[in-house]
Amino acid sequence: MADKDNPLEAFRQVLAGAARAIAREPEVELSFSTEAPSAQGKSVKVPMPGRTLPEREVAEARGFADAAALRLRHHNPALHARGAPAEDIARAIFGAVEQARVEALGARAMAGVRANLARATEMRMRTDPITRARSRAEVPLDTALGLIVRERLTGEAAPEAARAGLDLVADWIEEKAGTDLDALGLAVDDQAAFAQLATKVLKDLDLVEGDDPADRDPEAGEQGEGGDESEGEADDEDQDESAEGEGEAEIRVEQGDSSEDEQEGQYEDQELGESDDGLGDEGEEGMMPVRPNRPLSDLPPQFDYRVFTTRYDEVIHAAELCDEAELTRLRAYLDQQLTHLQGAVTKLANRLQRRLMAQQSRSWDFDQEEGLLDAARLARVVVNPAHSLSYKVERDTEFRDTVVTLLLDNSGSMRGRPISIAAISADILARTLERCGVKVEILGFTTRAWKGGQAREKWLADGRPPNPGRLNDLRHIVYKQADEPWRRARRNLGLMMREGLLKENIDGEALLWAHGRLIARPEERRILMVISDGAPVDDSTLSVNSGTYLERHLRQVIGWIEARSPVELVAIGIGHDVTRYYERAVTIMDAEQLGGTMVEQLASLFDQN
Repeated sequence: MADKDNPLEAFRQVLAGAARAIAREPEVELSFSTEAPSAQGKSVKVPMPGRTLPEREVAEARGFADAAALRLRHHNPALHARGAPAEDIARAIFGAVEQARVEALGARAMAGVRANLARATEMRMRTDPITRARSRAEVPLDTALGLIVRERLTGEAAPEAARAGLDLVADWIEEKAGTDLDALGLAVDDQAAFAQLATKVLKDLDLVEGDDPADRDPEAGEQGEGGDESEGEADDEDQDESAEGEGEAEIRVEQGDSSEDEQEGQYEDQELGESDDGLGDEGEEGMMPVRPNRPLSDLPPQFDYRVFTTRYDEVIHAAELCDEAELTRLRAYLDQQLTHLQGAVTKLANRLQRRLMAQQSRSWDFDQEEGLLDAARLARVVVNPAHSLSYKVERDTEFRDTVVTLLLDNSGSMRGRPISIAAISADILARTLERCGVKVEILGFTTRAWKGGQAREKWLADGRPPNPGRLNDLRHIVYKQADEPWRRARRNLGLMMREGLLKENIDGEALLWAHGRLIARPEERRILMVISDGAPVDDSTLSVNSGTYLERHLRQVIGWIEARSPVELVAIGIGHDVTRYYERAVTIMDAEQLGGTMVEQLASLFDQN
């Protein structure tokens, strides 16, 4: 029986029961997440509502749970993979259209599910690039086609936030593919037939060439026409096996919780092309749909890296790790430690602020035929009201909407003066950039325990299976969210002074986590600054893997971000040469130099065109 004093747990149990009933799958596991919702196999993570269970947040959580359950029930991953086109954009659209189909089946049958799915769609659209599109080329076609097919199948109009972007491409899509889009409603109960019609839509839009995938593969063609009874929505056992084996790849940069069986080999066994077989078809996993005007950096990198289990990992806000009184005390202690340094860093930060303000300053073109009335030219108007050159027009500023993430190494080797200086420097930079309209997120990474924690205990209990991969419990800390005002997060940075917080560091996964949070942001420019004092070290992991296991993964992550991601990556090493890892990096030998170096590095980035 659910604990009456814990309404969240009671709601989770009810939500899990409903998901199992809709999916007709008793093994579905559902959990809450403060990160992007996701689904992998039979493990589903939905947005965590507030403790008072606000109506809107409850409906959103239900919507994501219902979407995952409907996909388990009505979607055959193996059939979908056979019909999916090879081109990345076309493949993303193919997945979005299929997700619209499975959700339509639930919306048609159940009014409550229909309402929940509508609320979840509204939530997704808040962060989708379609809301910021200014031209047809900027509209993500997978989102647009998904919304158009959704309206065809359910009669539900697109959310208000997406309508302006959708209008940019709707006429073009209707003109080229309207007839085949209308035919989709006739095949909504037949995945194979629906996939063939979806391929025709892609051909109408000149997104694929050649024959249908089913025509190229005789076995796939026979199964698509005659094997519908054995491969359709009723074949739950085959669907479940396929979902675990090859269909449900995650589309998040950061790694979410999953069962241990699914987690093993998640990077090397999943192909990049199969990533549309999860809820991410419409951007649900990480809110990052593939779109024509952005590289495929949104998709997960392929690394030879394993994680034994993520069951004991946590992403936690700093205020949850100690009470308010202790945070206040720790913050006061931090301020006392760095009284002399704070003045020097503040001067540098003020210099940075002046440079940013200069880039953002307003400028005008005068003596224009139209625009705003120029108060300095009012005498002209008095003398001659018909004078036509009494207006001014503001010039467009080249300063792009920007967000900066500071990722701080919270390992034991940072204990003492380095972590104090890192904390106060991050604090001052956050305050400075906030004045300039630049949002700042401050994150930290460490582990929950020394030498493995619960993950290692489970590995020992399981008989020490070989090649377990990462074998420790991650702790990723959010000190300040990007949208959170500095004054509210100021005390949180004192947590770094807490005895026992700083343990070991697994940099590669922390970098992926911070990068994933940045990718989900709507700002045009995203900067990630890493402050670390050494290579990744975790005794538990390195004792059962090669000595370069974590370092090799870090190099792979950095190379992937620098080569394929829109995020600008810069690093500062304290007493450790990080230039051998990062393309844009600087090494300082004395922690006293950290504040000034952080300011100079950011200033150089902002000075670039």
